[in-house]
This record gives sequence, C-alpha cells and structure tokens, in this order.
Amino acid sequence: MQDKLENKQNDNIVSYRKSVVHSIITLAAKEISGVASLNAGVSFVKRAFSRKFFKGIRLEYDKNRVFIDVFLNVYFGYSVNDVAFKVQENIKRSVESMTEYKVDSVNVHVVGVVFDSEQEAAVI
Repeated sequence: MQDKLENKQNDNIVSYRKSVVHSIITLAAKEISGVASLNAGVSFVKRAFSRKFFKGIRLEYDKNRVFIDVFLNVYFGYSVNDVAFKVQENIKRSVESMTEYKVDSVNVHVVGVVFDSEQEAAVI
C-alpha cells in the first residue's frame, strides 16, 4: 500500500497521506458517546507485519473507493448496536465530506468493554 492515497479529477491530482485519512476516522469514531477507545483488534505480530493496520483502523482502497475496519472498546451501559451504527454513519460522513473518496464499507468490530474510565478494557 502506498503512503499516499490519490484521487484524479479533471486531470488534477489530489493526494492524501494515509495518516490524514486515519486521523479523520479516529476523530469521527471518538466523537460518538459510548466509544471508550480504539483497539488494535489483531495480534501484535499481524500489526507488525501488515501496513493495513494502524492504531485500531484497517484501511484499504481501490481507486477512489475506501474500505474501513474499525476496532473499538465500548463503555459498559451503552448499546453496542447503537454505538456501532453511529460510528459507521459518522465515519462515512466525515471521510466523504473531507476527502473526495466514496466509502464503500465501514465495518465496526467491538473487541472490548470498559467498565469505568480508569479500568482497562475487558476483552470479550
């Protein structure tokens, strides 16, 4: 995967660094109440040898379409379905409004539950 995502439009090229798109996704996910944190969601070995994973986000793209996987920890007491749906909507809206990409899919993986703000996530 390249370090830059490119979008060609009317012979003009707009390129985004992957870190910019990751930042948009991270901020969009954390805006939703009930999201405790992003979680890597995969083993250290897979993260170390794969460029697709970055701090709880897996991002793939094909031309101007983007495929997103987000790995979250959710606070106890929130509806997992509601939080996941709101995260999907917010990420899709944010990425499409801030970039020229069409988000094809946003998959939300809830990998842990946080019981209070001082505890670590309890992995399900």
